[in-house]
Amino acid sequence: MRWIFPEPDPDIVRNLAGEFKCSEILARVIANRQFTSLEAARPFFNPDLTQLYDPFLMKDMDRAVERILVNHHPGIPILIFGDYDVDGTTGAALLTTALQELGFKTSIEVPDRERDGYGLSIRGIERARDLGADLIITCDCGINAFDEVDYARKVGIDVIITDHHTPDASLPRAAAVLNPKQEGCTYPFKGLCGGGVAFKLSQALARTLKKNWMEIPYILELVTLGTAADMVPILDENRVLVSHGIERLQETDHAGLRALLRAANLLNRELTVSRLVFGVAPRINAAGRMGDAARAVKLLISSDEQEALQLSEALDKENCRRQAIQQEMVNEALRMIHSEIDLQRDFAIVLGHEDWSQGVIGIVASRIKEQYHRPTIIIAFDQKGKGKGSARSITGLDLYETLSECQDYLEGFGGHPMAAGCTLSRDQFFAFRTAFTRTCNAKLSSEDMEPRLILEGELTLTDIDSRFMRFLEKLSPYGPGNMRPKFAARGLQVMGNPRLVGNGDHLKFKVKQGGRTMDAIGFNLGDCYEKLITGWPIDLAFVVEINEWQGETNLQLNVRDIRVNQN
Repeated sequence: MRWIFPEPDPDIVRNLAGEFKCSEILARVIANRQFTSLEAARPFFNPDLTQLYDPFLMKDMDRAVERILVNHHPGIPILIFGDYDVDGTTGAALLTTALQELGFKTSIEVPDRERDGYGLSIRGIERARDLGADLIITCDCGINAFDEVDYARKVGIDVIITDHHTPDASLPRAAAVLNPKQEGCTYPFKGLCGGGVAFKLSQALARTLKKNWMEIPYILELVTLGTAADMVPILDENRVLVSHGIERLQETDHAGLRALLRAANLLNRELTVSRLVFGVAPRINAAGRMGDAARAVKLLISSDEQEALQLSEALDKENCRRQAIQQEMVNEALRMIHSEIDLQRDFAIVLGHEDWSQGVIGIVASRIKEQYHRPTIIIAFDQKGKGKGSARSITGLDLYETLSECQDYLEGFGGHPMAAGCTLSRDQFFAFRTAFTRTCNAKLSSEDMEPRLILEGELTLTDIDSRFMRFLEKLSPYGPGNMRPKFAARGLQVMGNPRLVGNGDHLKFKVKQGGRTMDAIGFNLGDCYEKLITGWPIDLAFVVEINEWQGETNLQLNVRDIRVNQN
């Protein structure tokens, strides 16, 4: 694993250390986030709701609001059409809650992953007709729904698209398209998730109706869940939303959200983006992965504690079932890699199988990508030979761009530079795999295949004091674009007897430097045990964290890599 140290301008680091009255290593952390002065960093360290942008800066926002208001006083129903992932379900719940609070009549539709596939469906449009709705608002989907939007227009239903996925050069003929990434949109922040775009629409509607958006129940909690789960940058507007949303979540009285937090063992605990991603998000996702995603939306808008408890328990069971299926698929994928992929030659992994569940291909793709550090596509084929693929990338490869170069073999594709989806027929699988692998081989090098650790800089254990920890707390919330800082320390002495824990997968040990001894934990580093018993000093790459265990807290190093120091 390569350790990479950014090299900020030494003069900037020196000036920041003086302005912040902090150590050099903390000044480097600030400089690595592209701040050059205390004044420039002030909004980052003090996220405030007044920093949110005017929603009407988003292209088509005025058209969207104008069209929605047509349905206000007559009480004509509006169908909110979401997606089956966390971003789509939280966005749909958020927009439904907001519109109902503002006096609109709404219903929600969420597609069935197996039956409907991704995005706005003909069945969803027919559902709107049955309800007497003449307007559909999509959440986290619709940017590529050309045929569906045309069909809706044909049957007398307008569509407003709220989405954040990368659009094509042309757009569906919708009544309005809200997507900060579309051409001609000058909205200052492009990193909103789908729920974030729905949030901006809610803001705009509230202002137009002379209401305070902050009085819309649970709007910040819901946009925070979607933002955290969709792995968008926790910067700029997202940082403001998540900072305040997490505070609201920790004290929420919302029955559905409390039930979710309780199921994840997070009720009355300090919340972080990471805990939402790994604790709450999988349970919401499980609804759509393993069955009916509408259950997740129902839970997210439920005010009945008993109903919320029953729904959260059902999703918890679905999540356990998802974990078992996922592990079987990972094991099968590993076997296929050994027999089908030449890892010495090929810089991509593309696998397909008829017995795989479409609901978990994204998670499996992430696991394989992490293990082999290669762009990975996992494809599940149904009985008719139609395949749905989920793709994950590494730094240096834009998935959306790469899939566009291979689109001759695909029936459809969409997504982001780091995560995307595609559909294709079984008879195109091998041709697509060859084309995608060839394209990746041309774009990447063998050096790109080596996992990297971006480290802020080197420190000594004595640098880790109360001021250091307060700074790390102020730097949160962490997430993409502002990951928890990782540091290096060299020449540490291993103290006592290191232990293998967790069935031998993890390491627990102590290290000493300059009279300071600290606990260390290395998750999934069990194979590094021998490095700790050589008698040589070691170099560590790690994050510093507060460990909570049985009511007690202490500082520990969460180790990401270990090297023997023979200098």
